[in-house]
Amino acid sequence: MPQENLGPQHVDYLMSVVGKEHVSVTAADREQHARDQSFHEAHLPTAVVWPASASEISAILKYANQHHIPVTPWGAGSSLEGNPIPVHGGIILDLLRLDRILAIRPDDFQVDVQAGVRYKDMNAQLARDGLFFAPDPGANASIGGMIANNAAGTRTPRYGATKDNVLRLELVTPTGDIIHTGSLAHKSSSAYDLTHLFIGSEGTLGVVTTATLRLAPLPEQFSAAVASFETVTAATRAVSGVMGSGIVPAALEFLNTAVVRELNGVEEFSLPERPTLLMEFHSATAAALQEELGLVRAICQGENCAAFEAGLGRDERDRLWRVRHQTYEILVRANPGVAFLIVDLAVPVSRFPDLVAACQGAMVRENMKTYLVGHAGDGNLHPLVPYQPGNEASFGLATAIHAEMVQAALALGGTVTAEHGVGIGKRKYMGQEHGRSLAVMQTIKQALDPNGILNPGKIFAETTFGNG
Repeated sequence: MPQENLGPQHVDYLMSVVGKEHVSVTAADREQHARDQSFHEAHLPTAVVWPASASEISAILKYANQHHIPVTPWGAGSSLEGNPIPVHGGIILDLLRLDRILAIRPDDFQVDVQAGVRYKDMNAQLARDGLFFAPDPGANASIGGMIANNAAGTRTPRYGATKDNVLRLELVTPTGDIIHTGSLAHKSSSAYDLTHLFIGSEGTLGVVTTATLRLAPLPEQFSAAVASFETVTAATRAVSGVMGSGIVPAALEFLNTAVVRELNGVEEFSLPERPTLLMEFHSATAAALQEELGLVRAICQGENCAAFEAGLGRDERDRLWRVRHQTYEILVRANPGVAFLIVDLAVPVSRFPDLVAACQGAMVRENMKTYLVGHAGDGNLHPLVPYQPGNEASFGLATAIHAEMVQAALALGGTVTAEHGVGIGKRKYMGQEHGRSLAVMQTIKQALDPNGILNPGKIFAETTFGNG
């Protein structure tokens, strides 16, 4: 195992690489990097380092590998599964200073960015060229963090997840080698696809420093639609109907009645307080858009929708999606003294109604307040399981319900994590989901990181290789 603590000589070396002002062992900086946005226990690093180049990261990783010092990459700290928590202490590698947009190539729909660039800030600049990076995690996450977790979000049905929108990477391996994967071509069958190996690896195989991203043109025509249903079953069946119709929505979100009620209370919406689908459609022409909306309306009416509203103006559409992204914060404020386990599951779209029913049933059975939201267009559901902080019995019940939901997703042919990553909370399910292929993953990890220094304690139950 890598060692947990750094001695003064190690800190001196780090300062010699990045400069004294870019290394901190203060309590405030260490505590700021001890936890993410999840409920998982905080772990203090021994030092926080802010490198500014791939060469500096290379020098740090070579040294850490030689001395068996754990290193954990850090982006914006907005992850939800403990992905960047330094469970073995050591060095936090904060990529905040790698914050430049290096090149925008509008004619190729590409941008080169450093890993510390923030998603929303980048898209604000890309909009000047009529472009945007489509995966939308909600938070102003770093691009490196989005790549590490294969982040997705509301726009996945039309544009895909992060992995579908990355062409090329520069990264540093755990032994300090700087390598490049992929190319500027939009397709390639040239040898192993290393780019996709590193995407979603949660910083356990390498530290991304620069990425070339695939961009999309800002839509010429768009429309948001809201459909409300008498029952959860009808709403979730409509999801399969829309996705099976040949229409590809830019977004298709599910909210249950309890969530809609809370959103109405905060933003003074007048949404019907019923199970609801929020949808957005993009098209090149107004006529094509109206044709799609007409078909979607018919599909929803076939499920006896109680109300269907389309053609929301830009301001109302923007407000609707802004509030959707703030759902978690709104629910926390509406329930003082209550915390939530944010569950992240996905199943085939046809089984989405079954997953919703299973998760809702588990919470209703225990008389829990039932909040269900999800990126329904790709079968991704986020139940929010409430518990009382500091109450061991309450937390134990919430984690048991969480485990029951995970088993339901696996039984339906799904996955235990759709977009939040494995981190700490989902490690114990990896063998059940992946079977013998998990051993292949461990072989890859050991080949690239023989001393287990890079983000140890993530994905696998424990990092056991190396001689340290």
